[in-house]
Amino acid sequence: MSALLIVAYHVYLRHKIKIDPAYSVQSVNRIVRTAWAETIMQDEKNGVLAVQTLRNSTMAATFLASTSVLLIIGVLTLSEQGEKLEAHWHVLNLVGSINPVLWMVKLLLLLLDLFVAFYTFSMCIRIYHHVGFMINIPLRLNHRMITPAHVAAHLNRAGHFYSLGMRSYYYLIPLVFWLFGPHFMLLATIGMLMVLYRIDRAPEITPLEFSDV
Repeated sequence: MSALLIVAYHVYLRHKIKIDPAYSVQSVNRIVRTAWAETIMQDEKNGVLAVQTLRNSTMAATFLASTSVLLIIGVLTLSEQGEKLEAHWHVLNLVGSINPVLWMVKLLLLLLDLFVAFYTFSMCIRIYHHVGFMINIPLRLNHRMITPAHVAAHLNRAGHFYSLGMRSYYYLIPLVFWLFGPHFMLLATIGMLMVLYRIDRAPEITPLEFSDV
């Protein structure tokens, strides 16, 4: 049920984006990154701004990739103490199965999720480095491959990997609660989707109404 809820939410989100491309924050960010790349490459004086912006993005992805490695080490340490902790963690498990094999499956899924987070953030860092070289090539060279559209495509690819990494962190919430019982996992999934529904939607900008003075 938890997996079905997550899939249903993303199907709904994709449907809304097809109707309104500016519905989600991710869609708006893609538009912004494309416009930003074009603006930076049109003015050679913006080179320092480009480097600083990419450095900030790279530092954020590096921090999250390093955090995922620390969490992987924590889960591996937890797997060594499974026999001691399993009984205590299942005190509130009223309806779920208590099985050592299932406990290891839960930890393996936690590890898989964290490895996905590490991979996506690492790919994000890699592409940001490539963009750092490409975006400072002036347009006056008329390079047929290094165009604003080409650079924006790489930049959006890095942003996509960053979003996938953040999604992996969000999915840790129901997986961690699954260690205590399946009903906790379901409740955590519902709570996570409620939060995602709020943060995935782009803010609605309403025009200001000015009254005559």
